[in-house]
Amino acid sequence: MHPVLTQVGTTTSFLSPPIDKAISMATMIEARGLTKRYEPAGNERRRFRRRSETTETTGTLAVDGVDFDVEEGELFVIMGLSGSGKSTLLRMLNRLVDPTSGSLHIAGQDMLAMDDAQLRTTRNSTINMVFQHFALFPHRTVLENAAYGLQVRGIPEAERVERAQDALETVGLGRWGHVRPQELSGGMRQRVGLARALATDAQILLMDEPFSALDPLIRRDMQSLLLSLQEKVRKTVVFVTHDLNEAMRLGQRIMVMRDGRVIQLASGAEILSTPADDYVANFVSDVDRSRVVTVEHVMRPPLITARGDEHPQAVLDRMANVEGGGVYVVDERDRIIGVATDKHLADGIALHQERIDSLVCDDFTTIEIGSRLIEVMPLVGRHSVPLAVTDHDGRLIGVIPRAALLNTLADNGRSLNA
Repeated sequence: MHPVLTQVGTTTSFLSPPIDKAISMATMIEARGLTKRYEPAGNERRRFRRRSETTETTGTLAVDGVDFDVEEGELFVIMGLSGSGKSTLLRMLNRLVDPTSGSLHIAGQDMLAMDDAQLRTTRNSTINMVFQHFALFPHRTVLENAAYGLQVRGIPEAERVERAQDALETVGLGRWGHVRPQELSGGMRQRVGLARALATDAQILLMDEPFSALDPLIRRDMQSLLLSLQEKVRKTVVFVTHDLNEAMRLGQRIMVMRDGRVIQLASGAEILSTPADDYVANFVSDVDRSRVVTVEHVMRPPLITARGDEHPQAVLDRMANVEGGGVYVVDERDRIIGVATDKHLADGIALHQERIDSLVCDDFTTIEIGSRLIEVMPLVGRHSVPLAVTDHDGRLIGVIPRAALLNTLADNGRSLNA
């Protein structure tokens, strides 16, 4: 996500909020052995086709025994090239495509045991889908399109207009409700599709390559919008894409598919650092790791810290054994009070100061855990102490020396497991 930059004195802090898995309360989607075989026309017997193998059976296997879970509030990405089975798998989640075998539970309900009426209810209340080609009604206004899912539910007109208008405001189209979709750009039309999904307040959004038809700049804007919305509304999102950079930017976890099978399921950083096989390694070889890898992979424990009630001489003596011109001073909860530089400590000794808490300055920079290296690069090496990494409560949990960052980038990711 795009970080929010705040400035306090000379202390800069990045608040980078990739959705914390700790926020997830439950498993929202549970799939086991999901399989889809398309039978040949006329029930002819032919060889079962898969790129990697053939066996004597009937039909074409599009999805082959897929297992995965999606946590509540997670942005989960399914990635693969054309023919990998990713879109078929997505459509099985709301039974636009019925699985041949396997089990599927969504929000605790057995999706494969539902009759048509129960399935319609679930689609209307729990699951919504955002398509690649917008799927807007050209004869309806933008507001009417955004309200359509509520109309299908039988929501009274006044309520559905209010909710649709709120959704349009959320995606930045509050002033466009009266126009027809053909009067909008592609990016704006996709925002209408997203507003329609948000207006229903469904728990789960299924997104089938929703941005792939957009120009690169508009596509990136839509990715940013989705990340911003996800920070606010915490929907469970399953997002399908064939674009690796998009997957790496959006996904908390990424499931890589090939020939209907899951090749790897992990975070973007884990996929980069430990690809499951040569196929995945080749797939991610050109990824800009600075935009994916987070600070956890390069931070180190601070060599020394100090408390405010320590004597300047004692702290300066400890600093003689480490490189650097300063030390972080922290309170009893490890929150940063400031930095004591070697010069300030020496001045304090000369002035017979007994404590260092009066000698600290704010010549330091912090970045939150979860931030990506692209956010770190402009901040490292500016101060007498290394860049500080803090948790969500502001506690010092590590530092990023300039050499550690440069070593990670120079190794092209090989040092991520160090």
